[in-house]
Amino acid sequence: MITAVDARYSGQPIEGKIHRPTVAKLVAMMFLEFAVFGSWFATLGLVLSANGAASVIGQAYFLAAIAAIVSPLFMGAVGDRHLAPRNLLCLLHAASAAVIACIPSVLQAGNWPLTLTLIFVNMFFFQPTLGLVNAIALVDLGAHQRIFPYVRVFGPIGWASAGFLVGSMGLSASTGVFYFAAASSALLSLVALTLPYNAPPGAGAKFSLGDLIGAKAFVLFRDRRFAVLMGCALLTSISLGIYNTFTSPFLAALGLKNVAGVMALGQISELVFIMTIPWAISRIGIKWALLLGMGLWGVRFALFILAAHGPIGAAFLSVILHGVCSDYFIVIAAMFIARCAPPQFAAQAQSWLVLMISGFGAAIGSAVSGRIHGSLVIPHAAQGAIAWVPLLLVPVVLGAITSLVWIVLFPAKESPA
Repeated sequence: MITAVDARYSGQPIEGKIHRPTVAKLVAMMFLEFAVFGSWFATLGLVLSANGAASVIGQAYFLAAIAAIVSPLFMGAVGDRHLAPRNLLCLLHAASAAVIACIPSVLQAGNWPLTLTLIFVNMFFFQPTLGLVNAIALVDLGAHQRIFPYVRVFGPIGWASAGFLVGSMGLSASTGVFYFAAASSALLSLVALTLPYNAPPGAGAKFSLGDLIGAKAFVLFRDRRFAVLMGCALLTSISLGIYNTFTSPFLAALGLKNVAGVMALGQISELVFIMTIPWAISRIGIKWALLLGMGLWGVRFALFILAAHGPIGAAFLSVILHGVCSDYFIVIAAMFIARCAPPQFAAQAQSWLVLMISGFGAAIGSAVSGRIHGSLVIPHAAQGAIAWVPLLLVPVVLGAITSLVWIVLFPAKESPA
């Protein structure tokens, strides 16, 4: 039986008052983590299109997903055993900043293969940090993990702030977004060193080749709840992969201006919904809260289809639903994993969530959507937004399937934290 996570590696006392300086540092970490991501990833497709590389949009997001498959489990094993989490976060962001700063000149030179290579290498360093910041925050909060949503809320604040700033500067389709991300990543590498020191939870444990793929964390799949969560996370993240890959070009096809600013509305809505997580878990439970987060992905794309037929307001509503779809899916899933994963597998358990969402699901989503975009959307681009309907139908179907699987297979009652 998988036991509940404890706080023995916390940088603050398990009991007693919350250590406010630590919380402030965790807030800064979350803000910068998602400012880095939100400054360029949301409009990458638009940037590539504006620089004559529309044909490699799908490949770019696919390679980002492959990096998410290869990197997090390996880095999780390293973090569990050899490096203090804060030091690993520092090194990964310093490396990411160096790589992403090289992308603008290569892209503007029309070197697509090298551009794609740099995107892959950058994401190889960046992707593990998405799970790492969750693990760091949950451990440093110790017995006060109930306030994690209030720390995590600064993630969407960072994403939205970066999106609005990039949009207001007229950089939505510019390679300048990469320089913005590089500067933010470099700053976070410094902030990471101010976080509480926690020894690697697996320090001294014997290393094996299986650790490279997180093989020892396979024990987590003996828990039916964890196994069903990972399966449904995979299905849901296919829709997320499609959203990340082609939402910005689709919004441009609708005739919307300041695409980065419009997409940032999704992160603004996260600020509202993330504050309701403790209430939702206490009132309806993890099962039904996660169902909302996963099932509404189909509704979002149905609204995009409606917008393609005329009512442009439906597109804004779809973007705004990003809050509940992201918070009630990703954040609650991370909190559930923190409950059920043993301390020695904490980093790898969170990495499995990142693997499913940003790895396998995103890879499938970008590959499928890239093929549909190339074969059905581009040839009929003259039709405008209506040409996107075949691509938008895929997440609608997936949302229905995921909801059915979740309702039937996930236990009605969760074990107490």
